[in-house]
Amino acid sequence: SKFVNDKWMIKNGFLNDVQEHKPWWWNIKVQKLNLSAPLILLPEVSCQKAIEILQEKGYDQAPVVAESGLILGMVTLSNTLSSVLAGNVEFSDPVTKVTYDQFSKIGLEDSLGKLSCILENDHFAIVVHEQMQFSGNGSSFMKQMVFGVVTAMDLLTFVSRNDKK
Repeated sequence: SKFVNDKWMIKNGFLNDVQEHKPWWWNIKVQKLNLSAPLILLPEVSCQKAIEILQEKGYDQAPVVAESGLILGMVTLSNTLSSVLAGNVEFSDPVTKVTYDQFSKIGLEDSLGKLSCILENDHFAIVVHEQMQFSGNGSSFMKQMVFGVVTAMDLLTFVSRNDKK
């Protein structure tokens, strides 16, 4: 079960990493990956427009974020195309119909080791940064901002470019 799976416990923040033979990069922070700013889609973007934008910009996926900043999920080019071709959605449908709402988030201050654990099961993680925002009446709240999307290829590229031989 999950509660005895150390990798699941680390991924979900219930356990600090206890791996004894960590690679040199294990404790480096996610912010060192130098990720590029993500392409973000609003929920009302149509499937057709999402496909066009992703193809034009050369992205395989993009977070779908409400104007309020709430992260609704992730849309992928392959899932959008296959859903349209299978007749499950129309080109005119909003991209939210093909948005994956199950996704992992990781912070800029988290370790590449934690990211590695996440990427063992997930194709990507959304990198978030928490920011305090104040309203006109002086009340404050924490808002998560999407800082990037990270894949196993990003981690592998970082490790291979910086390999401590």
